[in-house]
Amino acid sequence: MNNVGLNELLEAGVHFGHQTRRWNPKMRPFIFGERNGIHIIDLRKTVDRLQEAQDAVRRVVLKGERVLFLSTKHQLRSIIEEEASRCGALWVTERWLGGMLTNFQTIRRQIRRMKELERGQEENAFEFYTKKERLLLERERVKLEKYFSGLRDMARLPGAVFVVDAKREIIGVREAHRLGIPVIAIADTNVNPDLIDYPIPGNDDAIRSVGLIVGAIADAIDTARQEVPEEQLKRQAELEATTYSTETGEKATDEREAKRRTPRKKRRPRPEAIAQHRKTGDAPEAADAGADEAAAPAETVESKAEGGEESDGKESDAKGSDGD
Repeated sequence: MNNVGLNELLEAGVHFGHQTRRWNPKMRPFIFGERNGIHIIDLRKTVDRLQEAQDAVRRVVLKGERVLFLSTKHQLRSIIEEEASRCGALWVTERWLGGMLTNFQTIRRQIRRMKELERGQEENAFEFYTKKERLLLERERVKLEKYFSGLRDMARLPGAVFVVDAKREIIGVREAHRLGIPVIAIADTNVNPDLIDYPIPGNDDAIRSVGLIVGAIADAIDTARQEVPEEQLKRQAELEATTYSTETGEKATDEREAKRRTPRKKRRPRPEAIAQHRKTGDAPEAADAGADEAAAPAETVESKAEGGEESDGKESDAKGSDGD
């Protein structure tokens, strides 16, 4: 593990902070002074805090956990991706999606889906799909790779998060803080250090400054990985292996569709049909209580008809008796 000295930090411009009107008063202990309206960071404290951060990532790696590099600044993407790949760390350089840590189960399904699409493309599994279906799958794969390409090996939550510009990446910092994941960050003079477990006072905008600090953290991770036993690395690799399945997500989709569908109501028989069947003595079973209600008027009609016939008979008998 290479230790960074004061001269290297000075040459890289790590000591330049933000304008004095944009400072955070909680960074006062790390500020050396002011020059031309710009705060100057105390590099002696930067060296001490950088050493503490290197020791922290070393402990994380020796426990078999991984470090996540986070920076969404365009000018720093290449540095973050290169250093993270070199030391075997995870990285996020696109927009931080809310819930990447706190809603990890959903993120893991997205990562699995990305791997399935990549595997299917390599094996020509989509050869017999229509042109439109292949186009939609390709768009989905590109979108997933854009956000999750640096997390393809993340089978569980990281052991620590290394952030460049904690003010810009405040959502990721708060998620890690909420889950109790240690946060290591380059803290410029406009940052609140209370949310950072291991703040490294320094310039988080200049490419040389960020490259020097990120390289020092990556060196510490790489050195610690070489000290990890091979058996532990194999167990970690097995844990991070993701099973390939073409049916991922289909079952859940079917269940949601089934919940959405409303059961069809059985058609109610017509009153005329019910009356006709009742006359023949072969009445169908009603689909619901409404069928019985529909049959009631038919019974009333029949009873009235029978009553009418009886009354006609009585009237004829009465007339006959009068004639006698």
